[in-house]
Amino acid sequence: MRTLNVGILAHVDAGKTSLTERLLHAAGVIDTVGSVDDGSTLTDSLALERRRGITIKSAVASFAIGDLTVNLLDTPGHPDFIAEVERVLRVLDGAVLVVSAVEGVQAQTRVLMRTLRRLSLPTLVFVNKVDRRGADTGRVLRSVAERLTPALIRTSDVHGEGTRDASVVPRGATEPGFVQGLVDLLATGDDALLAAYVADETTVSYDRLRTALAEQTARGVTHPVFFGSAITGTGVAQLMAGMAELLPGGEGDAAGPVSGTVFKVERAPGGEKIAYVRMRSGTVRVRDRLPVGRSAWGRVTGIEVFDRGPATRRGRVAAGQIARLRGFGEVRIGDTIGDPTPSGEIAAAGHFAPPTLETVVVPEPPSTSGAMHAALTRLAEQDPLIDLRQDDRRGEVSVSLYGEVQKEVIQTTLADDFGVAVTFRETTTVCRERPVGTGAAFEIIDKEPNPFLATVGLRVEPAPDGAGVEFRLGVELGSMPYAFMVAVEETVRETLRQGLHGWEVTDCVVTLTHSGYWPRQSHAHAVFDKGMSSTAGDFRNLTPLVLMAALRRAGTQVLEPMHHFRLDAPADAIGVLVPVLGRLGAATLTPVRAGRDGVLEGRIPAARVRELQRRLPSLTRGEGVLEAAFDGYHPVMGAVPTRPRTDHDPLDRKEYLLKVLRRVGGRAPGA
Repeated sequence: MRTLNVGILAHVDAGKTSLTERLLHAAGVIDTVGSVDDGSTLTDSLALERRRGITIKSAVASFAIGDLTVNLLDTPGHPDFIAEVERVLRVLDGAVLVVSAVEGVQAQTRVLMRTLRRLSLPTLVFVNKVDRRGADTGRVLRSVAERLTPALIRTSDVHGEGTRDASVVPRGATEPGFVQGLVDLLATGDDALLAAYVADETTVSYDRLRTALAEQTARGVTHPVFFGSAITGTGVAQLMAGMAELLPGGEGDAAGPVSGTVFKVERAPGGEKIAYVRMRSGTVRVRDRLPVGRSAWGRVTGIEVFDRGPATRRGRVAAGQIARLRGFGEVRIGDTIGDPTPSGEIAAAGHFAPPTLETVVVPEPPSTSGAMHAALTRLAEQDPLIDLRQDDRRGEVSVSLYGEVQKEVIQTTLADDFGVAVTFRETTTVCRERPVGTGAAFEIIDKEPNPFLATVGLRVEPAPDGAGVEFRLGVELGSMPYAFMVAVEETVRETLRQGLHGWEVTDCVVTLTHSGYWPRQSHAHAVFDKGMSSTAGDFRNLTPLVLMAALRRAGTQVLEPMHHFRLDAPADAIGVLVPVLGRLGAATLTPVRAGRDGVLEGRIPAARVRELQRRLPSLTRGEGVLEAAFDGYHPVMGAVPTRPRTDHDPLDRKEYLLKVLRRVGGRAPGA
């Protein structure tokens, strides 16, 4: 039995969830097509999703096409919940990108398609809403070719578009134009096909072209385009046939080593964690004891497999399938169940923008701060990118955000699910720091001013953009116990969460250059004396002092998140827009004329995008259209922003040592 795990992706309101409902209805899983407006869809199960009419959390639904089981993963379309999409991409065999026949290619559509192409994930394009007034499939197809991918083929024709009677007719072997289009498209990526066609075009059969189309679609280099309406159902049968023919199934070795990827975690009413797992290899059975993540273990107490309908309780789940597993109390999103080196997994992490906003969450009343923190911790299990930051100095908790809608969702979820009322402070932009040079520092055991029983030396160097943090050993692996080296590395990564200006430090290489310790010692005829012996705590306490000294010598540059923008507006408004963009800190390219409109492209600080969106209608008589997408971190121009430190400050040695003393108690270090 073949299994296909497919994601439905789209810009918000393109009809993605409605298409999911129509597919489930066509396959006989549901008797009635649910409505997003009425809050009656199968996959939007959260109360807030039903009230707002948007998808917030990814959801799984299953149906059959012949002997093929399709697991359909409905994903959020709003950019505030892009993290949910990123997690789902890791477990997909293919995707359907939904585009509205009325609104056409939108900002989030472009972000999604860029990522799908970068990952070479097999993708079909479905142009929805062909029955809606204003539908223009020709315009949309040209826009898809210009702004998403030129490697596309139209698989059907639409009659009566823009009316309730719109219908879709598949294109096939009897249409010379379609066959020639296939040849022209496929021959560019298939030398053997091109040679055969040039030698004798009659030898290239339609079946061979369909096989080549499936092969190139599976490699993510060609994108068939389907048309239809999720509301009326026209064109949906053709899409289902295309999914079965053109998207590769997620096969794996059911007899191989167990390996699965956790892409979602939720809690049962009783508080038990439920892990959504895509199996890559092997077979998991109830009562199996398996490794989870880096160091935890768990015993499977329950399995619910998605297979031709809702998840049903089973005794096992095999490679290629998706299931809900119970019994893993320490599981987190992104963990691997079983073998930590699965094959075939798509490394999607980092292909979307990280959260670039943050806000302080304020409990109402303040006496509920403990309950608020516990509730936010639970939410962070489901969305790690919330990234809780506890400010011990001010007694505050901050969360990372993609946008204001996400803030509303957090507030409503805390109130509805946990009974905790909160408000938020003003949203601020999250910057980063990057070393600009090389710096080194070390402290030797039993030598002033080092108060700890440890020797640590570190060198900090810049790394390429997007490299993250790399930790290297410049000492022999056996020069001290491995646990001490782990303590140094973990503390380095934790300390770099706040650099010289208080922002997270990234794109750097940190090398351990000096190491030393005192082994376990005891007085003659006496017991072990921990005051004479090094512990992991000594290394954890000393590392921040050495690292920040090295970082200070290297120096850091503060970077702010930037967005690339495209602004379409009436040509006579361009002259007004350019100086406004300049005052907002944007760097703008030369305007381009496109018919009666003008097009402006450039880069603008993420912090100013909302202000531009707010002012755009009045500047363009309501005709301006703005697309903006994350474009990396770039040096701050002007005053350098700082972020208050949330804990002890390794830059202030005296304050740091006093903090350590209060934490561990007993003799002051260095006394």
